[in-house]
Formats: sequence, structure tokens, C-alpha cells
Amino acid sequence: MITVHAKLFATLRQYRPGLSIGEAFPVELPDGATVGDLVRQLGLPEDQVKLVFVNALFRGLDHPLADGDEVGIFPPVGGG
Repeated sequence: MITVHAKLFATLRQYRPGLSIGEAFPVELPDGATVGDLVRQLGLPEDQVKLVFVNALFRGLDHPLADGDEVGIFPPVGGG
């Protein structure tokens, strides 16, 4: 098993009520888990996951995770 530290931003925070902005929480995953596995375990709709950073580097859903990784997950963002 590995433990990663996930942070959900903007509208994705609704999937973990009570978190402060930018607050990380631990998630245990099996060895060999990917970013996509993390997204599914957290119950996040994949179509609402736009950007993922692992240890401050942009990564795709197929990126393998390692013990201690910090993962920031962002939804599509609009603005004007």
C-alpha cells in the first residue's frame, strides 16, 4: 500500500466537505496505483478533472503514484 496526500480545488472540494482551501488529506492506494485510480477512489467524475499536479508537475490520469506523493486535482475553470 502507498499513501498519497490529495488536495481538491474549486468545485471538487464538494466531494470532501469540511476541507479548508488547499488542505491535503491522506489517501491509501494499492501499490502501482495511478492518478486515475485515485480519482476513481475519491468518487470524482473524470469529466470534471481537468488538471492534475503530482509533486508540482502536470501529470495525466495514467501517471503512476508513489508513496508520499502530493496530488493537486483541479476542475475546468472558467473566467472572464
